[in-house]
Amino acid sequence: MADKPEIGIGLVGAGFMGRCHANAFRAVSGLFDLPRRPVARLLADATPETAAASAAALGFARATGDWRTLVTDAEVDVVAVTAPNALHEPVVLAAIAGGKAVYCEKPLSTTAASARTMMQAAEAAGVPTLVGFNFLRNPMIRLARDIVAAGEIGRITGFRGRHAENYMADPDAPHSFRTDPAGGGAAADIGSHIVSLARHLVGPILRTSAACTTIHRTRPVHPGSAERAPVEVDDMTHALVTFEDGAAGSIEANWAATGRTMDLSFEITGTRGAVAFSQERMNELLLWSARPGRQGYTRIEAGPDHPPYGAFCPAPGHHLGFNDLKVIEVADLIRGIAGQGVLYPDFREALAVQETVEAMQRSSASGGWEDVLPP
Repeated sequence: MADKPEIGIGLVGAGFMGRCHANAFRAVSGLFDLPRRPVARLLADATPETAAASAAALGFARATGDWRTLVTDAEVDVVAVTAPNALHEPVVLAAIAGGKAVYCEKPLSTTAASARTMMQAAEAAGVPTLVGFNFLRNPMIRLARDIVAAGEIGRITGFRGRHAENYMADPDAPHSFRTDPAGGGAAADIGSHIVSLARHLVGPILRTSAACTTIHRTRPVHPGSAERAPVEVDDMTHALVTFEDGAAGSIEANWAATGRTMDLSFEITGTRGAVAFSQERMNELLLWSARPGRQGYTRIEAGPDHPPYGAFCPAPGHHLGFNDLKVIEVADLIRGIAGQGVLYPDFREALAVQETVEAMQRSSASGGWEDVLPP
């Protein structure tokens, strides 16, 4: 592996997802035979002190308190962006201007207009892009897509999807970048995941009728504060959707779902069968067959027959985890940059997801059906 050409990684942000990215860049070469070897060159964070501490902890050679330094650094080939959603655009545009490949966490931005600006800049510059919808990398999601594409469950008639977590269920959970109006609310923050899955498995969404609901009307202005400020974003969104191929369905995004930790789930119904999945049991896919004497859901357990599970473990039933999905995503990133694979979802696909979310928000405001604007 040492004789393979290196690809320099610059990481902007070292919070939860930043650490997830760093772990993936460290681990990927030991699990996948890649055309280039990622090397952790430079980490940027809010201050020089936090950046230095994070760089030491996460294995980056150098640190900076200014992301502008990172995006112009000669040793950085890929800029990985895990900063808060509202900060993506300036970092991404500067990286593109510097000719860097960009690997940005979802959502690409907080508005479709901003996401479109980034997409157009990237496509004009011809730089590679990938957006971190890492749940798409689950081998069970790949299997579900293969089943649908092969027509095993017939013509798709319905989709029911949900992304529900409980991290904002407490009314005293304080304001953060998530509840800032610029952050987009639950529909944009976690709803983008289930929208990306719906598009990946069934296809483009054309129209939607949605209701965005704020459950907790005020929250503390900061942790431990007695002062409270209004909440101006949704905690929960329910949407009816119609797909390009004629299927219909529903999508829910809810970050205040008491009792749920990671209910990213869906059921796809076809004329001859169905598939069902939940990230809370991420190593299983349920397949319903209409064959006489075989009716009912069968549980399919992840194993080496479901690539790239075998890169991690030679035995079925030993299970992959959340961080493994990011390792798979990084492997796809490195291959794509080297011209050995397709970079998906790229900025254009991420814009399509954002346009779908914004159509839901427009529908909630208008009280009627809204068209999803094309990317």
